[in-house]
Amino acid sequence: MKIFIDTANLNEIKEANAMGLLDGVTTNPSLVAKEGKEFRQLLDEIHKNIVVKVPLIKEGLKAVKTFTAEGIKTNVTLCFSASQAVLAAKAGASYISPFVGRLDDISADGMELISQIVQIYNNYAFNTEVLVASVRHPLHFVDACLIGADVCTIPFKVIESLFNHPLTDIGLQKFLADHKKSAK
Repeated sequence: MKIFIDTANLNEIKEANAMGLLDGVTTNPSLVAKEGKEFRQLLDEIHKNIVVKVPLIKEGLKAVKTFTAEGIKTNVTLCFSASQAVLAAKAGASYISPFVGRLDDISADGMELISQIVQIYNNYAFNTEVLVASVRHPLHFVDACLIGADVCTIPFKVIESLFNHPLTDIGLQKFLADHKKSAK
């Protein structure tokens, strides 16, 4: 499972990278706007290798076909159905980005979509990688791992929550207390 951070905040990127977790970064104009910097300047600071994000619309898939023919990697975004994911793979997308959190928000099962796409891509040996987007909590990440998605792009606050477990906190407190006793 590749882990990408979904942000345009350089401090969050540096922090996640320092933990040894990052395989990449995803961002979008909305995340860049939050940072108050010029779009291209910020992208140059974030990315060594840029993959072009393309919306899943007819003209977008035409662009994907052209980009792919020219050796330019693409991430087809705003995917909400398995049929859309098949179209993106047929057009030659490098990545497909189903938005699981947005589906969950409308009472659809976002992770079921990931499962369908992974199965379809495996059935037909598509090279397009499944990039789980709009991740809202640790269970999305775990489910993506169990299903066999290729990439999970995660906001920094969710990355931090992956470390949290009450038994870890209790165990650490006990170790520290016992160490303090034995250090006397």
